Amino acid sequence: MSGRISATWLRLPPNLRGILWILMGTLSFAANDVMVKSLGQTMTPFQLAFFRYSLGFLIMMPIFLRMGLPALKTNRPGIHGARLVVACIAQVGVFTAVVHLPLADATALAFSRILFTTVVAVIVLREIVGGRRWTATAAGFVGVIIMVRPGGEIDPVALIAIGAACMFAVANVMIRMMATTEPPNRILFFYQCGGALVFLAPTIWLWQTPPTIHHWGMAGAIGVLTTLGMVGFIRGFAVGEASVIGPVEYVRLIFAALLGLLIFGEVPDVWTVVGALIIVGSTGLLARAEAASAQRRDAAGSRPPG
Repeated sequence: MSGRISATWLRLPPNLRGILWILMGTLSFAANDVMVKSLGQTMTPFQLAFFRYSLGFLIMMPIFLRMGLPALKTNRPGIHGARLVVACIAQVGVFTAVVHLPLADATALAFSRILFTTVVAVIVLREIVGGRRWTATAAGFVGVIIMVRPGGEIDPVALIAIGAACMFAVANVMIRMMATTEPPNRILFFYQCGGALVFLAPTIWLWQTPPTIHHWGMAGAIGVLTTLGMVGFIRGFAVGEASVIGPVEYVRLIFAALLGLLIFGEVPDVWTVVGALIIVGSTGLLARAEAASAQRRDAAGSRPPG
């Protein structure tokens, strides 16, 4: 039976399989945000982050064990450590935003990491960015400004969300810097294991026992859903074309808005909708441009010399 299902799955076009993987990942991350928002009323972001990293590490442990110590050993501990610190700070910021902002707002502002990635890549990696990408980036930041509404009372949590997106952009650029020597699973090992260790001490210090078995279940779901989301995105981009499946990620904003409305009674206002649409549109253009650029680099690298 399982073999028949597997054969049917593999007969699907690669891009369709990629889209389905990304949909699974976006739904998992959106559901995870619901767990975080619910538990955030009684637990600190540090404790939530500890559940996220420690349970994710345990789930992925079989993969790390199969790799063995030689495959996990690195000659670049410094950049692994630096990326870990940056990403952990960003994770606390993201969880804080999810707990205190409407889900649609937190999700839309999180997408601004793609805008910041362009800027950070230019500064750190000296990447050459054309006029269209700069225009899309500028438009995206206009969307961010609309959502923050600087003419009125600025919600400090929105600024935390933007700062977290910026720091995740730095962490993403650091992955590019490591990619020449570090395979993805090794990066994941140091990230997952390191995150669990980083948040262990503050979790012990600020520990709040989940009041019911239901809350314990939601805490466990944070690690499971985050891992499923990561697997969905890794598998999706492994089998499908980035320019085709990348925009599917923005379905997460629809999931977030629906879950926020149905579970928490959150109704996005008109400025949130306008700003979110601008951010999604601009980051979608940037993602397609990046995918096209990567395809050109791959094609150039595969050409025979001369």
